[in-house]
Amino acid sequence: MWNKDEVKGKADQLKGRVKQAAGDLNNDKPLRNEGEAQEAAGKIQESFGKGRRKVGEAIEKAGKNLKR
Repeated sequence: MWNKDEVKGKADQLKGRVKQAAGDLNNDKPLRNEGEAQEAAGKIQESFGKGRRKVGEAIEKAGKNLKR
């Protein structure tokens, strides 16, 4: 199950791609650059969320194994 960091990261990536497209259409280089930065930040946040989820799953699995 995705956590809030993964969801927020995906949303920021999408927003960034939309800004990039709008910047391309309007020939607005600062908007395009802002979109690239937002997309990159979204990828980082999503990766952080995935890592956090994997750690949580590993802890949960270890706890279940200890109960046996």
